[in-house]
Amino acid sequence: MKPIIGITSSMELDQKKYMVNENNVRAIHQAGGIPLLLPYITGDNDIDQMVQQIDGLYLPGGYDIDPTLFGEEPHPKLGTIIPKRDKFEFSLIEKVLEKGKPILGVCRGSQILNIVVGGDMYQDIYGQIHTPLFQHSQRSPLQHGSHFVNVLEDSLLAKLVGVTELRVNSFHHQANRKIPSNFLASGVANDGIIEAIESKEHPFVLGVQWHPESMLQVNDEASEKIYKGFITACIEYKRRNDKKR
Repeated sequence: MKPIIGITSSMELDQKKYMVNENNVRAIHQAGGIPLLLPYITGDNDIDQMVQQIDGLYLPGGYDIDPTLFGEEPHPKLGTIIPKRDKFEFSLIEKVLEKGKPILGVCRGSQILNIVVGGDMYQDIYGQIHTPLFQHSQRSPLQHGSHFVNVLEDSLLAKLVGVTELRVNSFHHQANRKIPSNFLASGVANDGIIEAIESKEHPFVLGVQWHPESMLQVNDEASEKIYKGFITACIEYKRRNDKKR
């Protein structure tokens, strides 16, 4: 059976509906997973049961993240935040990590993952970094690779994509800053922005700052390998744990 992949969703400020870009759903399904959209719920027992039902967790992009989660006041350039999403994802990620299930985070997903494990982030890279930066909110089509990322040799990301340089798209004004010691920065742009993080302790816990789900529209090979690798890791986790039952 195909692995069930939990996908978190976004909301508008009025909190009347959940939203997920279809490219995210399509990317998971195309790679061989069954996408399952996860609503925001409260209560540890309910989240435990939710985690039990999924074989992997996919954290897509969305609005900004509440800086009080990492001990900061809001920067003037901080954008929209949805506290209900932050709270839900924080608890969900902690429980998925405890189970050792695979996680793939994209853009905001990479940032919330880093915060949960003890890292922090720039609330606005252009307002908080005082050296020249690239255009990280590109004015070109979603699927266009607008800048390069250097991939750390022997990292999970390098093993997935098979190269040490990627061309990626870019739609963000926030970025990871401090990475905890049990994680590593496995992808860095030429201007110093951290573009990928991964766990040193889990078989597959990866966050990327770009949007591979959009680059799949033009059959980007590296994006296909990232999603295939994620789904393969979920299948392997499912097989190991099915044998234990």
